[in-house]
Amino acid sequence: MNYENILSQRVQSLQPSGIRKFFDLLEDMNGAISLGVGEPDFVTPWHIRDAGIYSLEKGFTKYTSNAGLAALRREIAAYLERRFDLRYDYKHQLIVTVGGSEAIDMAIRALVNPGDEVIIPVPSFVCYPPLVTMACGVPVLAETRVEDGFKLTPELLKKHLTPKTKLIVLPYPCNPTGGVMEKADYDALAEVLRDTGVMLLSDEIYAELTYGQHHYSPANHPELKERTILVNGFSKSHAMTGWRMGYVCGPEPIITQMIKLHQFGIMSAPTTSQYAAIEAMRNGDKDIEMMKEEYDGRRRYLVEGLNRVGLPCHEPKGAFYVFPDIRPTGLTSDEFCERLLKEQKVAVIPGTAFGPGGEGFVRACYCVSMADLGEALTRIGWFLQDLKG
Repeated sequence: MNYENILSQRVQSLQPSGIRKFFDLLEDMNGAISLGVGEPDFVTPWHIRDAGIYSLEKGFTKYTSNAGLAALRREIAAYLERRFDLRYDYKHQLIVTVGGSEAIDMAIRALVNPGDEVIIPVPSFVCYPPLVTMACGVPVLAETRVEDGFKLTPELLKKHLTPKTKLIVLPYPCNPTGGVMEKADYDALAEVLRDTGVMLLSDEIYAELTYGQHHYSPANHPELKERTILVNGFSKSHAMTGWRMGYVCGPEPIITQMIKLHQFGIMSAPTTSQYAAIEAMRNGDKDIEMMKEEYDGRRRYLVEGLNRVGLPCHEPKGAFYVFPDIRPTGLTSDEFCERLLKEQKVAVIPGTAFGPGGEGFVRACYCVSMADLGEALTRIGWFLQDLKG
């Protein structure tokens, strides 16, 4: 069988995630410290796990409604209003999804026609361009700069905006850079978009993890809310990655179309996870604050340490990643990561895995203990000394 002729050409054109390569190298390496995994090292808080267990004990194992349990949608709406001053009608403007990833995929497919352009600030998470490609759209990569805090500036937006632009992805707080957007930034973008019909897809999975400031969503902006599709979830804020729980909010006409994709592709999100998520929304605010405080301490420690050993590192304002500049070493991002792993058994991810603009940087995640961060910094220091000879 000639599978190349049988398989979808569009699927075959997609490149595998650049992140997975380093996870594969780690499998057979003893004593390595991984700063590569973008996953909380906290276990899901007990009261949330207990709610999931209780739902199983009570036999709550049937399908839910396509959009999710009404009780969960009400709690999500209350949470968004309480935490971010965002108001959505849980009946008509909100769908519970299988993680934020499904929500992103549905939003793109619900909006994009063949040939439509989607502006994606990069470096950013790896899923956006492939999902646009699979929807027959055209990814337009806008390279952000460290000098701008890796923000989508109005000048950068104007450079890439065309009559074919249908959607702009806003991955803030940003994986891998830790960049954030503030109200003044959205004021400037609103000015550029004022006379257009361009929509915004705001991936806010790290919204609870901002430092020294409160997260501001484009849905908070009076000129941008009607064009914003908001994606969020429980993985990062409540340490619920394996529960696969997310949600999407937006204008009712768009959500009405998205629910059809959800019905035919998924049916409904996992029932046990939904009952756990209800508890997370009702009683999880203290968990968020505890984890955020711990991440903040690690963030400051790692930024200071990287700058001290000789890797310039801008201060990330959100998420749980640092994005140090490795250009002073003279190595490419891939060379740096491969040699650091082989010579000192520390795993970080090359910036090139996150798109154009990532060359010269690496991503390190601080979802590990302070002891591991300290040891990793020591090993990175040794590695840099060895490079100097």
